Amino acid sequence: MTANESAPGWDLHCHTVYSDGTETPEALILEAKRRGLHGVGIADHDTWAGWDEAVTASRKHGVPLMRGTEITADMDGICVHMLGFLYSPDDEVLRDLFETTRTNRIRRMKKMVENLSADFPITWDDVVNQVKEGEHTTIGRPHIADAMVAMGFFANRSEAFAKTINKNGPYYVPIVSPSAKSVVEAVKHAGGVSVIAHPAATSRNKRILSDQNIADLAAVGLDGLEVFHRDNSPEQQQRLLGLASDLHLLTTGGSDWHGASGKPNIVGENVTSDDVVAQIVERGAIGLID
Repeated sequence: MTANESAPGWDLHCHTVYSDGTETPEALILEAKRRGLHGVGIADHDTWAGWDEAVTASRKHGVPLMRGTEITADMDGICVHMLGFLYSPDDEVLRDLFETTRTNRIRRMKKMVENLSADFPITWDDVVNQVKEGEHTTIGRPHIADAMVAMGFFANRSEAFAKTINKNGPYYVPIVSPSAKSVVEAVKHAGGVSVIAHPAATSRNKRILSDQNIADLAAVGLDGLEVFHRDNSPEQQQRLLGLASDLHLLTTGGSDWHGASGKPNIVGENVTSDDVVAQIVERGAIGLID
């Protein structure tokens, strides 16, 4: 469901300073309120560290909140981003998965900085200086890009990515991630709801998930597909809608907002219906904040 339809619905895919977003959880809540959404989801990468701050802002400003995380995974060499909603953060299986993923992320980022340092005077401390929430932040390539911008090498994140650390760039280091199947199972173990983010984003992968890939994940407990996302073409959205119907999967929408200076994505540009949100709540281990 696009944001241009009459019912604004929920934007379930937004990032904050606790991963690679540029705004606080409160700023996210205020932006959702300004745009008249029914509610908003926080989904920082591989962490729930921003949840408490988002809950406080949700109650303060009267904007319902869906708590979630975007989890990095792999399937047959395809990078898969999995949205996990309303899981218990006390679950040890999911905690261990996040810890392993974050450790692998740090190793990868340090190696990328090492590669860059052959041609640019950049250090790991330069990257850490761009992190807004210290050890609670999931560090990613955008922080490296921000460091390069701060040092005057590029005008903005997009230029830094395009010229240095994109997947085809000379300094890129591949991701080491858990399998998508194990992520679905871990989210399920924690009582959560799993949805594949932007599953047909050709700009992110040379190959996208096949119908069989998605069916295989549905067989181990996948709950849904993020159909309505700017990186899924109209043709792919129709394909995903058909798959969701055949496999009895939920269909969600989200902006993938990263803040005013993060990406051009706008809060509410794609949304999830109230009915689907209700089904996520019914399946989840924890409730909405409203």
